[in-house]
Amino acid sequence: MVRTSTFVLALATASTTLAQSCNIGSRCPESVPCCSQYGQCGVGAYCLGGCDPRSSFSLNSCTPAPVCQSQTYTFENLDSIAPNTKYLGDATKADWVSSGNPVSYNGDVLLTMAPGTVGTLLASTHYMWYGNVKATFKTSRGQGVVTAFILLSDVKDEIDYEFVGADLEVAQSNFYNQGTPDYNNEINITLSDTFQNYHTYEIEWTPDYIKWSVDGQVGRTKMRSDTWNATGNQWDFPQTPARVQLSLWPAGLASNGQGTVNWAGGLVDWNSPDIKNNGYYYASFTSVTVDCFNATSAPGTNTGVSYTYDGYSGTNLTVVDGNNATVLGSFLATGLDMNLGASSGTASGASPSSTAQSIPGVSGGSPAQINSHGDSGSSGSSGSSSGSSTATGFVQGTTGTSKSGADKLGVGQEKGIKGSVFAGIVAVAAMMAIW
Repeated sequence: MVRTSTFVLALATASTTLAQSCNIGSRCPESVPCCSQYGQCGVGAYCLGGCDPRSSFSLNSCTPAPVCQSQTYTFENLDSIAPNTKYLGDATKADWVSSGNPVSYNGDVLLTMAPGTVGTLLASTHYMWYGNVKATFKTSRGQGVVTAFILLSDVKDEIDYEFVGADLEVAQSNFYNQGTPDYNNEINITLSDTFQNYHTYEIEWTPDYIKWSVDGQVGRTKMRSDTWNATGNQWDFPQTPARVQLSLWPAGLASNGQGTVNWAGGLVDWNSPDIKNNGYYYASFTSVTVDCFNATSAPGTNTGVSYTYDGYSGTNLTVVDGNNATVLGSFLATGLDMNLGASSGTASGASPSSTAQSIPGVSGGSPAQINSHGDSGSSGSSGSSSGSSTATGFVQGTTGTSKSGADKLGVGQEKGIKGSVFAGIVAVAAMMAIW
């Protein structure tokens, strides 16, 4: 998946303080103990899906992750999707967590990307620890516009489908182990126009191999036995519980590295026909089906309530399938104190704090921050004022910020209603100003 590790973060909070960066070599402090998917320290939603336990204050700083659940998800409405400003970890109340602006249209969910935003992301509330997942969708189109359907773990193991809008007859398959870039991992799968045609994309993931299939035909197989890293003394193979992520994002931003922009086919055209007709680029998802691996002994079990880690190596040997609770009491809470800030009996109604960094956002690139296209630098600059955006002006976080053009799609249906599934997210996280 495309990432720009040097992309500069623009972080804004109501207190106008910048969130602290974090990585394995520089863990979060106890006051803001959770290292988010985007490499920033905070509390609340920072401790939920994507929180990296190895880069957090301690392994138990992140909230335990809900175990795998076999299910087919459809999108006749948005009832099963909770915005990241409201979700506190109760996977019985939401199947997906969103940032950006998902739109319901003709039985599909549109992932939208309007001017002034960096698109839309849906992440599953349940994790997969091996198994099979498939999604039926149409991609977006246009240079610089990327649709993705991926599996991403909290320690940045990743399995990808990505679709560059400038090349609609290719699905790019890829994988990473703990966010380490390997420029030889990407292999293309050819198919018919991904914007005009619905396809079903499938990932079969076991402890021994990964298979990528399109419309039931295997396009690629990767054996774990071919990934031994003698230097690291481990398998460079995705092996830890992962969320399903669907996304639409602008790789073609001027603030992204030149390698990323070139890979995406150039800069995004914000005056394209899709923007003029609908107000946004879009990808259209019909369904996602998850079949858990259902192992009787680790790895790959889902017999408990939640997954946690008991070691810093981040391999499947450190994953624990246990019974720890997954729900935070408020957006002030963390894995260290799950009930902090909870009002009696109304934890689900707790609001984000106006001073703590409690809800991570995304700005301009991909979430796992892997420099997979040789970017050597960033042209962005950070900002810190309340409600500010990145230097490019593209910010994703709250829902309902882009105008809905779904009412127009029926008029030019052949032109635009079909969007893409994308599951990649955007590289670096900008903090949203919370009021």
